[in-house]
Amino acid sequence: MKTVLVYSGGLDSTVLLYHLHTAGADVSSLSVNYGQRHMKELECARTITDILGVDHREVDLTSVNELLGGSSLTDKNLKIPHGHYEEDAMKSTVVPNRNMILLALATAWAISKKAESVSYAAHAGDHAIYPDCREEFAAALDKAIRLADWQEIYLNRPFVEFTKADIVKRGAELGVPFEKTWSCYEGEELHCGKCGTCIERREAFHLAGVEDPTLYDEKAPELQAMIENDWRL
Repeated sequence: MKTVLVYSGGLDSTVLLYHLHTAGADVSSLSVNYGQRHMKELECARTITDILGVDHREVDLTSVNELLGGSSLTDKNLKIPHGHYEEDAMKSTVVPNRNMILLALATAWAISKKAESVSYAAHAGDHAIYPDCREEFAAALDKAIRLADWQEIYLNRPFVEFTKADIVKRGAELGVPFEKTWSCYEGEELHCGKCGTCIERREAFHLAGVEDPTLYDEKAPELQAMIENDWRL
């Protein structure tokens, strides 16, 4: 299979990259700088694709940042909310129409490369606060990109029934260097341990029974509370 992967450099998309690569797919990866809060994930994407020798492109769309307002992931004047994803405050991390933008770019490259599909790491644990992570959105977009060119391209999402813990388990099986991936919204030297994606990341390792090599700020009160309560959220 020849495919273009929407690749952030985060945990989910890195496991999918290894999953596709190990299966023998002819995979190319696309990362997008849309003016997000920090470049940690993009740096990780470069590192991982160098390790695997995968054709990797990074597109500069920073000029669209002013159109993506209202999100704490694109506006440094907004504070990153802390706590579990289920909390209402996490809605401030929604980037307007992000997946549509990224998948549209990947589709264009896939068409030019005469690839069969565009791949992305949508999974069952994606949260309802992100409307463009819903399966209904993905199914509708799959139908649309099949009509984008005379050569039909489909939306490949092999993790759609996986939980985050399932993805960690699969990554462990594949030997994914988890320590070289990035999740934290804050983008400091260490994973903050406070934001929703940090908490979700560590919870996934715990539930998967896989040792977490991530370096967190262990002083984070949310993280300490989770540890003390044996992860009963």
